[in-house]
Amino acid sequence: MRVYKKEFERLKNARSIVRSRFPQLGVNKKQEITRLLYEISKKDAAPPLSIIPDLDSNDFNKAKRLLLKRRYPCAHLANEISRPYLPKIKLDPSAILDLKKTRFYPKRIFVERSALRSRLANRFRDAFPEAESLEIKSLKDYLRKNRTFKIAYYNKRRDTVFITEENHDFFKTCPCTKKAVRCGYHIFNLSFGCIFECTFCYLQEYANSPGLVFPANINRFFKAFPSYKRPRMRIGTGEFSDSLMLDHITEYSLEIVDFFKKHKDVFFEFKTKSTNIDNLLKIGHAGNIVIAWSLNPQVIIDGNESFTPSLKERIEAARRATEAGYKVAFHFDPVMYFKGWQKEYEKVIGLLFSAIKPKDIAWISIGTLRFNPRVKPVIEQRFPANKLLDEELLPGFDNKLRYPGRIRQKIYDAMLEMLSRHSKNLRVYLCMEDASMWDKFTSASGGCKPLPLVLGRDNIL
Repeated sequence: MRVYKKEFERLKNARSIVRSRFPQLGVNKKQEITRLLYEISKKDAAPPLSIIPDLDSNDFNKAKRLLLKRRYPCAHLANEISRPYLPKIKLDPSAILDLKKTRFYPKRIFVERSALRSRLANRFRDAFPEAESLEIKSLKDYLRKNRTFKIAYYNKRRDTVFITEENHDFFKTCPCTKKAVRCGYHIFNLSFGCIFECTFCYLQEYANSPGLVFPANINRFFKAFPSYKRPRMRIGTGEFSDSLMLDHITEYSLEIVDFFKKHKDVFFEFKTKSTNIDNLLKIGHAGNIVIAWSLNPQVIIDGNESFTPSLKERIEAARRATEAGYKVAFHFDPVMYFKGWQKEYEKVIGLLFSAIKPKDIAWISIGTLRFNPRVKPVIEQRFPANKLLDEELLPGFDNKLRYPGRIRQKIYDAMLEMLSRHSKNLRVYLCMEDASMWDKFTSASGGCKPLPLVLGRDNIL
């Protein structure tokens, strides 16, 4: 609560200053000046009052321009502040996430009537004997009767598990952002919700379920797959949950690997931050299974990826996977921009290639921090001490909040150069970027050198 009090006091001071200095402004204009004052104060660790002296209280447009210039200096230089996102700030102590509850142990296990005798329901009951097991007609019926959903409820989602039977929502193409170049990925839509707490996770605004959802009838997915299958497709879990976080209970991986032995022309990817790979290490596979880890500097993991294994633990798990014959993949997504970011990512890449041989890497993705604007106020409420929102994030080509184009290009240029030092034959793709950004790295006339690695625009295989 100390953090909340500090930020609440900062916001209170900003509002007080705006009321006294700009009494003639309407509600919306006061809201915009207040947010800019608050964000600059937080970013620069300066009292709001020290930011205001040079502002002309009789000229709103001039005051706003000066504040925007200070809040977004890089974007200002590149003339990229056409549509700043300046919503009302709301800080609520009931929405702050308690990061002390590190152990995952649900209090309630809801089981759909049709899944009561399923193997998965029994495994969850056995794994968490102290949890209350309750029968429900269906998840849809439960949600209809429990429509209210608040941030505080999302914070408690780890207390509740739903065991369901999925009947139609088996696969989908990657919900790639509008106007971005597609990578040809497909989603095996297995489970929803995550036991990890990442500051930047889009699920905290997207999710409408007050718990974690696990389908008990994975066999229905397998029966539906032949009619969905595409030649040489890349498909995987991990879009709406972590693929392996509870694999010791679900044992999904055992059935998935066994099934995809029959589809050797398909690459299946387990996306994870977990090190829960024991099931995968003890079974044989056909060479078309890829285990992929999300990587970030340890300083980012410590501050933004709560309850997850360390960087070294993830890379060690990847090394063990390659020893068992698996191809591995890595997602530098999202790459965070902060003071000293390049040196920190150089450490990550150095550590990665000290343990993993380039020949064992199936692909690597790079994507910079981005999220729906609606996620920003949720992050502010759940993680009031966060640092990631202090950087320059403005609506981009798809209206998601992103770093300015100049910063993103700088990040990609540096990351690709770092990777190329270790191998010129890595398969790399940019995640959710538009064609103009790709062109900067794939054409000699793009303003910087052509991409030194193997990169595919529509499908990396």
